[in-house]
Amino acid sequence: MLTEVTAVRYVTPLREGGSLPGLVETDDGHGSYATYVMKFAGAGQGRKTLVAEVVCGQLARRLGLRVPQLTGVRLDPVLGLGEPDQEVQQLLKSSGGLNLGMAYLSGALGYDPLAFAVDPVEAGRVVWFDALINNVDRSWRNPNLLVWHGDVWLIDHGASMIWHHNWPTAPAAAARPYRADDHVLAPFRPDVAAAAAELAPQVTEKLLAEVTADVPDAWLAGEPGFDDADAVRRAYADVLLPRARSIHERITLEGAGR
Repeated sequence: MLTEVTAVRYVTPLREGGSLPGLVETDDGHGSYATYVMKFAGAGQGRKTLVAEVVCGQLARRLGLRVPQLTGVRLDPVLGLGEPDQEVQQLLKSSGGLNLGMAYLSGALGYDPLAFAVDPVEAGRVVWFDALINNVDRSWRNPNLLVWHGDVWLIDHGASMIWHHNWPTAPAAAARPYRADDHVLAPFRPDVAAAAAELAPQVTEKLLAEVTADVPDAWLAGEPGFDDADAVRRAYADVLLPRARSIHERITLEGAGR
């Protein structure tokens, strides 16, 4: 399971994202304070955004990709009482309980493909991973990449795994192709075959069980069509496992090199 901290101060909203994440200061209960980018359970996209962030973020980290550390953040709605912004106040009031925090990479810059080149091997690993999770939110318009200390970091996976919004479509999702011609890293000639050879064998039942175990029960409870939270966890693995084996054969990269 994710480690948990407690939000002690809301710092500022980050209005680049549609879900209105915010910076919060936290306390781990042992005198250690840290700043996180917090995504709220009460945001319009709901808890499935948080589930996608955990499953995809933790999977990426286990595969060796750079993703900010994730943690659960406990929020007391009373923090919203002093907020002058009505939208933020309402968001805090509706997000009492467990939310999701991503380690704040202080000084990180938004990724610009014109200013920061990525070699084909690394580009291939990112494109392959995005194909695995069906991430449609890594285009040149909205890269969802940061550059921090000279390295590229992956953020914002809440729009991935779209099949979990309609579980009856999930079995077909395993074979769904992935169009990467609009991917922000497509011009760097991603070596998808090398990425598949390296990463696909690592996506095992055991790994997916460990990754999905990090999703809190509260975010999976009551999912229509499932008996319990563990059944939902298995449903994620049932799509990702076969998809990992062959998705590299169905990635379209027509825009590479343009």
